[in-house]
Amino acid sequence: MKLYGKNWSRRELEARVGRIEQVGGIRRMELTEGREKDVEQIQVRTGAGLEYYVSPMRGMDISLAQFGGVPISWQSGNGDVHPSYYDPEGAEWGRTAAGGLLMTCGLTQVGSPCEENGRKYGQHGRAHHTPAAQVSAEARWEKDEYSMTVRGTIEESRIFGESLRLTRTIGSRLGENRISIRDVVENVGEESTPHMILYHFNFGFPLMSEKTLIAFPERDVVPRDEGIPVEGYDAWDAPQSGYRERVYYHEQANGAGSSANRRGEGKAEVVITNPSFPSFDAKGRVGIEVHLAWNAGTLPRLVEWKMPGEQTYVLGVEPSNCHVEGRVVERQRGTLVTLQPGESAAYELELEIRVK
Repeated sequence: MKLYGKNWSRRELEARVGRIEQVGGIRRMELTEGREKDVEQIQVRTGAGLEYYVSPMRGMDISLAQFGGVPISWQSGNGDVHPSYYDPEGAEWGRTAAGGLLMTCGLTQVGSPCEENGRKYGQHGRAHHTPAAQVSAEARWEKDEYSMTVRGTIEESRIFGESLRLTRTIGSRLGENRISIRDVVENVGEESTPHMILYHFNFGFPLMSEKTLIAFPERDVVPRDEGIPVEGYDAWDAPQSGYRERVYYHEQANGAGSSANRRGEGKAEVVITNPSFPSFDAKGRVGIEVHLAWNAGTLPRLVEWKMPGEQTYVLGVEPSNCHVEGRVVERQRGTLVTLQPGESAAYELELEIRVK
């Protein structure tokens, strides 16, 4: 492996430390105060600068993420609230959404609250507030490479209704500034079930600043709301009081079908560049690029949430299989994905930080 600018064998590295966690690894912990009390988090340190916290009690999502001790993610004012405070009604999701690097929206509803067949569906669904089961956190040597893997399963089910199971695997390696996410969503029930999923990545200060550049895939850019200009969708600003959120759809020119298992469209990527990122090296600042890539075959849509407001100072980059106007509108569009009994959908995403 390469670490601190040098290639090491396992034997060479272990000879220099009492235990490998001195330079990187996995550690499990619990928060103890306020509405965060009893929330478990799993810290992953890669030794190359990247550190992040997985939240098993919140859908296996990722809370704070840092590079060189400096945050790249946005944290909401709610904190890492215990999921017992979650209220699924209407837009109350916003009272307990944690922010962090990743919030998963789904598994059967994404976006605006709606009602269908007498049943109400709250904003962004239940995934972000659902505790995981079968949680494991394992770090091990594979010859001269040290891998760290966190895995867990969340379920969305009800009697006489849907039964979807998401199995998430998050992985990193010592010496690398990379996070890989592999999800498999299975319909383990006995009826056809709508399946909506959106990966709500949240990037914040100081990664996001007036000097930050954002490169999106070459797609048609369409504002969700009337009166919102397209111009400036790829620019960033200083915090603004009273800023009204802007949501953009980055649409593939040839459209996107509704199958859960599309193949062949390849990868899509968003690159966020900060040429003057705070660092503790001799220079004081470095240029970094954050690359977020995913399989566009199963996640054909990209939603952008531009929100440079005061306190809510965040860029949301959101690969998805749906729009964000809710399940009813998605069905009316003819783009609602469904999973048949026994059918599954797999999603792969990767985040990498590169120093320029």
